[in-house]
Amino acid sequence: MKLPIKLCLGIATATASGLAIAAAFAHPADHADGMPMFIHEGAGPMHGPMAMQHGDASFRDDMQLVHAMLVDNTKIKRTVENLPDGIRTVTESDDPAVARSIKAHVASVGKRLKEGRLFNLFSPTLPVLFENKDKIKTTVDLTEKGATVIQTSEDTKVVAALQAHAQEVNELVRDGMAAMMRNMRNAMMARAQRN
Repeated sequence: MKLPIKLCLGIATATASGLAIAAAFAHPADHADGMPMFIHEGAGPMHGPMAMQHGDASFRDDMQLVHAMLVDNTKIKRTVENLPDGIRTVTESDDPAVARSIKAHVASVGKRLKEGRLFNLFSPTLPVLFENKDKIKTTVDLTEKGATVIQTSEDTKVVAALQAHAQEVNELVRDGMAAMMRNMRNAMMARAQRN
């Protein structure tokens, strides 16, 4: 059953495809000891490479959705079709709770993108997409089990970033938390090389 919901938001990223988990890493704020910090629900501050903090009021809720999808990655089915001018993604789950998480993530990321509030966990493509959000046409169809997203652009650089980001998300769906850890290590190494 397809819900009659179409959102043409003009937003920028494949994160709206329902599983932009790669989009989930905010730029870390350094703690006094030089390491990023993250406040985990039910626990005190954690320090170290896995930690992060962001001043955005909805960041915690977005991270909980991302974490739930990473833990349940094997319950997610995702297909990506590269179009000449963008992508078409279908991200769904037979598990009702996971399907709800996918839909909630789509809505949250759509709002973030519309407002230009980057939500980026170790993705080199998301900054490009957020910077060019006005060049992207996005159509989201929420389905009973998740979401179908079509994103197109006339800018070839943006099309390339959309397609590359869709592959980043595919890796997260395939490998779950292991992919996020891999992306984190790569981003931290790249950051260290820049400094």
